[in-house]
Amino acid sequence: MSNKIYGYVRVSTKEQNEHRQLLDLLQFGVEKKNVYVDKQSGKDFQRPAYQRLVHRRLKAGDLLVVKSIDRLGRDYNEILVEWKFITRQLGADIKILDMPLLDTRRSNDLIGTLISDIVLQLLSFVAQNERENIHQRQAEGIAAAKLRGVKFGRPPAKIPDIFPEIYAMWKTGELSPAEARELSGLKYHTFYKTARKYTAILAEKEAQKSAAGQPPEKSTL
Repeated sequence: MSNKIYGYVRVSTKEQNEHRQLLDLLQFGVEKKNVYVDKQSGKDFQRPAYQRLVHRRLKAGDLLVVKSIDRLGRDYNEILVEWKFITRQLGADIKILDMPLLDTRRSNDLIGTLISDIVLQLLSFVAQNERENIHQRQAEGIAAAKLRGVKFGRPPAKIPDIFPEIYAMWKTGELSPAEARELSGLKYHTFYKTARKYTAILAEKEAQKSAAGQPPEKSTL
């Protein structure tokens, strides 16, 4: 059996500071060379440092130390899966510094194992319940905002009043596509989307005038 002590640290972004977690692990007795750090979201376990630690370094008899359960991950259902893999398949132990009950070194008997399982299941239930409450509050907030007339999504681009003139000069070749887009102040896709709509409007108006026997006239948006 290996009997090495490893530490795992996670912060959600590169700007966040991992020193507090690192200090707690060092004070516990983890050597700095055995600490693995990820700087990314805990939404899943596809993190490079975590994968190297668990699948290349961690062996039976080793101890994995983490500051708090949310540093291990955010999805408690996935935490349950990883927890069982580490403790049952690899045969390693886990200690969560901020939660003394989550220390599988104390779980070698039936009661200790039962306590750890109950704590993890409780955490999973609380986390899932909170996610559902958040989603419900978000849905209620959006529904209430819509009733007040709040519009969601990106506001539509403002089409300049001189677009018909720009369009005509672009179609006749007096303006290059880049010059037409610059003059209109529209982005690439917005410009061509607007131009297609304008082309359709002109075609429809020409068809109406032709059906009425009237001579074609210049149309505007």
